Amino acid sequence: MEWSMPLRAEWMTGKVDHDSDEALVERSKQGDWSAFEQLFERHRLMVYRFAYQMTSNRDDAEDMVQEIFVRAFQNLPRYRDEAKFTTWLLRIATNLGTDRARMHTRRTNLEQKEAGGALAWMTIGDTDDPVRNLEEERRVGILRKALQALPEHHRSMIIMRDIEEKEYSDIAEICKCTVGGAKLRVLRARRALKERMVPLLGDSA
Repeated sequence: MEWSMPLRAEWMTGKVDHDSDEALVERSKQGDWSAFEQLFERHRLMVYRFAYQMTSNRDDAEDMVQEIFVRAFQNLPRYRDEAKFTTWLLRIATNLGTDRARMHTRRTNLEQKEAGGALAWMTIGDTDDPVRNLEEERRVGILRKALQALPEHHRSMIIMRDIEEKEYSDIAEICKCTVGGAKLRVLRARRALKERMVPLLGDSA
């Protein structure tokens, strides 16, 4: 078993605390899951309080706690005991909070664009004017051509949301993601579709 320098010195002098954070971290690095469970139980409440201050929501805070400890476990090989384990944990929590805030801002902006009529350019109205009917048929043909040219993951989003008119919650269940994640996927697909349609509309003008 490889120990960090401070712990190795303590072990040789007989002063090592087998229940210290540092000792438990070293055991966790060697694959001792029970040692990491002890770290989780010891610091879960502290991490939860920190997460709750960032989210002000109990469910979100609980989700953050789980993700923080998952990240900690995945990154244990990178941990060095220059900093306390709790300090390192809270650094992970801070980074996660920043990531979540950035994603929330991006999602909010995309939803606002959608609410403002992001697909207004694709709207086809009913009319008895034969000239307009021809124009509508042309646009429908272009839309179908552009849709078929999309990658499968984008095309399926357009079909589910804009053609089959499925709820975002249903799309999320199908894609095994969050509702917010489903909205992002749909908006990215719509953006890709628009990029495909613009040159086609220009060519047929």
